[in-house]
Amino acid sequence: MATPVASPLLLPSPAPLPAPTFPPRRLTSIRRLLLTSPPHAGRPRLRDPPPAPVEEAAAAAAAVEEYEAPPLRLLDPPQEEEPYPDEMEAADPDLYRIGYARMMRAYGVEFLEGPDGMGVYASRDVDPLRRARVIMEIPLELMLTITKNHPWMFFPDIIPLGHPIFDIIESTNPETDWDLRLACLLLYAFDVENNFWQLYGDFLPSGDECTSLLLAPKHKAIPLKLKRLAPDHERFLWALSIVQSRSFNLNMRMGAFIQDANVLAPYADMLNHSPDANCFLHWRFKDRMLEVMIKTGHAIKKGDEMTIDYMSAVNSTLMQRYGFSSPTNPWEHINFSSPAKIHLDSFLSVFNIAGLHDELYHNVALTSGESTFVDGGVVAAARTLPTWSDGDLPAIPSVERKSAQALQEECRKMVESFSTTIQQDEEILDSDEPMRKTREIAIKYRLHRKLLLQKIIDSLEIYQDRILF
Repeated sequence: MATPVASPLLLPSPAPLPAPTFPPRRLTSIRRLLLTSPPHAGRPRLRDPPPAPVEEAAAAAAAVEEYEAPPLRLLDPPQEEEPYPDEMEAADPDLYRIGYARMMRAYGVEFLEGPDGMGVYASRDVDPLRRARVIMEIPLELMLTITKNHPWMFFPDIIPLGHPIFDIIESTNPETDWDLRLACLLLYAFDVENNFWQLYGDFLPSGDECTSLLLAPKHKAIPLKLKRLAPDHERFLWALSIVQSRSFNLNMRMGAFIQDANVLAPYADMLNHSPDANCFLHWRFKDRMLEVMIKTGHAIKKGDEMTIDYMSAVNSTLMQRYGFSSPTNPWEHINFSSPAKIHLDSFLSVFNIAGLHDELYHNVALTSGESTFVDGGVVAAARTLPTWSDGDLPAIPSVERKSAQALQEECRKMVESFSTTIQQDEEILDSDEPMRKTREIAIKYRLHRKLLLQKIIDSLEIYQDRILF
């Protein structure tokens, strides 16, 4: 019986071989290269190469070492330079931990510690916005507050009724002793077990570092009657110095009541002062939260210090309240006895200073180049120099120069009246000899006064050169 054979028309024809993508003659050479060359990252090896003699293996290893490609730079981690000042160091992590555990929040900022104390610095760039941006939130439960006016209301309400501290607060002068009342609350908070201020007190300056009482009047050194809170006089003075240098006034809305209060706010008290501050404080009444916000339109670069404006006052007031002074304080005042006066509008136009007397500022848009001479000291000179202005009556250049020279001579006499020169004060501060913080601040206060007088002398010299004929 014949075996049935399928018709070739019924069988599927074999599929044609795929066309080679490269010439066959190169296939052998490429395969040989893959077999003999060392494997690269990400490429599978076709098969293990046969073991080579020791001499050949050493030669191959040397050849591979010689022709090895350099590592890819894209895979290297970027090495960014820290934009913070060299003398600043990161704060203890416990500073963040104790606050975050109690609903304090900080966004895009870091707390750094340096020779002059703590400061707050931006940890990232912030583009200018039309709305203020929150960088810090401090709940009311962490703050110590007491109203400025009688009857005294304070928060947190941690003092039991009938406590002797009520009698101490009630016996203070309602007009002047706001710092004594707040110091009593601070000392009591340190005495309460498991209170937040017992932990936060480790990050406050010590008694030797407090300088806010250098110019304080004698009646401020009143001994506290409650020995349990302040067993010694130094403890009370330390609390008083902390209150004066780290508290601020705040308009708070509590329910239907709006009240002015003296406030000690942790973390926000580490913001330093600047007359050109880039931040401000805001009370968010709906959840009783203090906000630190960046001003609208301010561009912040990583490493910039976040500052607020404590107050507009002369250096002596800043020293008495906060324990520091500034050579570029735009509100500093010098008393002149000379009858000489200069033309106000001419002086302002020479240095591109605009605004009313209490709102003077340097108009940078009108300044050509990158001149750094005009600062707060020149603005202070515009406020404190004896000036005249009579409508559209122009200044006479010869008379203006004579008046400017007379004012310069008076400033030189003021500088010479000090027991030391500017160079001597700078040498004392730059020396390596150990110095108490209070003495250092006192020397800086004296030096800043001289630097302002020298700034006025230089400003009057430029004014004489640029005055219009």
